[in-house]
Amino acid sequence: MFFASGVNHFAKLPILTPMVKELDAFSTSQGDKITLEDRITILGYFGKDLESNHANAYNLAHKIYKKNFQFKDFQFVMIMPEGTEKKVEELNKTLSDIADTGNWYFVYGSTEDIKEQFSSLETNYTLDENISTPYVFIIDKERNLRGRDKDDTEIQFGFDARDYSEINNAMGDDVKVILAEYRLALKKYNSNREI
Repeated sequence: MFFASGVNHFAKLPILTPMVKELDAFSTSQGDKITLEDRITILGYFGKDLESNHANAYNLAHKIYKKNFQFKDFQFVMIMPEGTEKKVEELNKTLSDIADTGNWYFVYGSTEDIKEQFSSLETNYTLDENISTPYVFIIDKERNLRGRDKDDTEIQFGFDARDYSEINNAMGDDVKVILAEYRLALKKYNSNREI
């Protein structure tokens, strides 16, 4: 029943861009390094005008993060311009009322590094003048961008966090599919080890 609810059923979520750039140029406000490798990541770019992304953050927190944050290798990473740390602190307090934000990271870097990292996704989206986009992306454990390659004849690289219905339905389905894919791989690996 769980798998039937995903649009892609047992199919894997297509790889749209292999080997997205690692987060070497970024760190948390405490100076910690966060990596994409070996984690299933929802990646976003909230930019300098964080207030305009509050609703997007709430949509994501309620519909994706809250339902999946306990999955061992699942994380949210928002890449932020340096200087937005105070604003993020306030947002983080609000998000922590929705769910434990232990796997939701904000990392900081220069405008140039953010643009370079974003361009490695090779999408048809752009960052605005605030170094922001409303789109969020699913990155797998091998740093591949996953998405939909034949959704209404247009490739869907990311999900528009402003669109509650898209986050709730399409993105919710795709996150289920990628988590199921890794659960199945883990099950297979464990059963092979027992032989």
